[in-house]
Amino acid sequence: MQEEQSGPPMDTDLDDRELESRLAKTWSTRPGFWGKIACVDHKVVARRYIFTAFVFLMLGGLLSLAMRLQLSQPEARFISPDRYNQIFTMHGTNMMFLFAVPVMEAMAAYLVPLMVGTRNIAFPRLNAFSYWIFLIGGLLLWLAFALDAAPDVGWFAYVPLSGPQYSPGKRTDLWAQMITFTELSALAVAVEVVVTVFKQRAPGMSLDRIPVLVWAMLVMSFLVILAMPAIMFGSSTLILDRLVGTQFYNPAEGGDALLWQHLFWFFGHPEVYIVFLPAVGMVSTILPAFVGRPLYGYMLLVMALITTGILSFGLWVHHMFTVGLPRLGESFFTASSMAIAVPAGIQIFCWLATLWAGKPVYKTPLLFILGFIFTFVMGGMTGVMVASVPFDTQVHDTYFVVAHFHYVLIGGAVFPLIAAIYYWFPKMTGRMMSERLGRWSFWLIFIGFHLTFFPMHILGLWGMPRRVYTYQPELPWASLNLFVSLSSLILASGFLIFFIDAIKSWRSGPPAGANPWNASTLEWATSSPPPPYNFRRIPVVSARDPFSPGNDELTVATGLRTDRREVLVTTIVEALPEARESSATDSVWPFWAAIATSIMLIWSIFSPWAVVWGSIPIAVALIGWFWPKGEAEDES
Repeated sequence: MQEEQSGPPMDTDLDDRELESRLAKTWSTRPGFWGKIACVDHKVVARRYIFTAFVFLMLGGLLSLAMRLQLSQPEARFISPDRYNQIFTMHGTNMMFLFAVPVMEAMAAYLVPLMVGTRNIAFPRLNAFSYWIFLIGGLLLWLAFALDAAPDVGWFAYVPLSGPQYSPGKRTDLWAQMITFTELSALAVAVEVVVTVFKQRAPGMSLDRIPVLVWAMLVMSFLVILAMPAIMFGSSTLILDRLVGTQFYNPAEGGDALLWQHLFWFFGHPEVYIVFLPAVGMVSTILPAFVGRPLYGYMLLVMALITTGILSFGLWVHHMFTVGLPRLGESFFTASSMAIAVPAGIQIFCWLATLWAGKPVYKTPLLFILGFIFTFVMGGMTGVMVASVPFDTQVHDTYFVVAHFHYVLIGGAVFPLIAAIYYWFPKMTGRMMSERLGRWSFWLIFIGFHLTFFPMHILGLWGMPRRVYTYQPELPWASLNLFVSLSSLILASGFLIFFIDAIKSWRSGPPAGANPWNASTLEWATSSPPPPYNFRRIPVVSARDPFSPGNDELTVATGLRTDRREVLVTTIVEALPEARESSATDSVWPFWAAIATSIMLIWSIFSPWAVVWGSIPIAVALIGWFWPKGEAEDES
């Protein structure tokens, strides 16, 4: 490591009490409103992300209940056709772009620095900027909905329906710019996670000792970096077609409507795994704590994660089997769609082997994991079914696909996410959630989910199309639709209990202690909740499960300064100490940069000159962001 010649205060020179006092002064957030705005602590930013994403989940859930009310009986008139199209579009857009991806990246932003043993995420100011961009983009979408100007072309916005000829006004423009907001935010967090994992791991945490959850977040981040530009390019060209008269998607002028589908689904199918892979890491990390034995098949799980990430880019055309593509090309995508079930099966069998060899303790997190395994296997089976061209041609754009989609996303991602919230809630708040309410929540969500979505398979096989506003009484769908709508209330009540439990426990839950689950990963080696600097001294890792229950001290690496924020930089493969790097101090400039960027993006909906004039305040904000402040406040 590099050594300072002037002899600044190091953690090697201080006892524990004095060291904690100095680190708290250096790393703490300033009090007051502007102190909170300027905060770049990864834990604070991630908690804001998680809270905001769950608010969007509640709003999206209310939209789904509104759709189920409209479909509960034939020829219902509870909601107008135009408003229904807005609700349908808002539900899908909200759940995919404002909840599913952001909440998984938020969990990564909170947990990855703790699990790899560093004091902050890489590029902490960029992390703060990404949250403000995400928040403003979400508020823009919901403000449009409140003003009856929400997008109404589906969360996939197929052209030519979303083009200027068939969707006049600004509804689709708002949707396209909201995509820019959320994808910009997602790309920023992905870059931070990749750099944190590769360059800020604790000494000794070589690649074969990284926790499975960290591997999952790393693969997810690469998927974001590789897949998100496709939808950003697609939404940008769509808005150019609409605002400045380009012809990317107009066949009459040499464009191609299918180009949009290729761009969208090249992002859209990897997005399923952007949401699913973190869930795999959560299950693999939580499971050992409740079965009393190490995870079975560590290397198999890691290779399955990487293989899934690679194969996810070879599936997008199975969303397009009915558009008339060459049959030979479709066969390759059928093979890829079936092959991706192999790494998923490996993961399932590793978890079952871990359960079989252990002594399960059926606490709430484990219940949600078991519910996930059962539900995801069902969703995976229907996924293999729709990979077949003849079968997909039959059920394409029916409620069978709606059922499959929700089995994969809710069963494959939301169940593990709720398990993760119950598991890491003590780490984030220092308090335990209620086991009694947790069990009620699980059973209501589990039963309500299957009663709601399994009958949709039958509706799809009976020919009920998705995106339908109403249906005639003589069609055989009425009784099953009423059953689904009533069952959705059971599902909603389970989520309501979960939210009540979280709010109640956050305010007055029983104290958790530092490691209530006797877990062995590194985030439990510090207090709950962690201090602003995460670790008093940077730990040294000598095993795959570095923190043994009951062991409050780890071998420590020393040499970081205490008078300024510093993180330890290590080598990529072996995690050998390489250098000290200053970590950015709190700053309001990421907030102002987000405001300036948002003004430019929103203004550009109404005038292309916004890109020119709106760049000026962005440049000013970036100058303030990166302006050197002296050695004690070096930027990162």
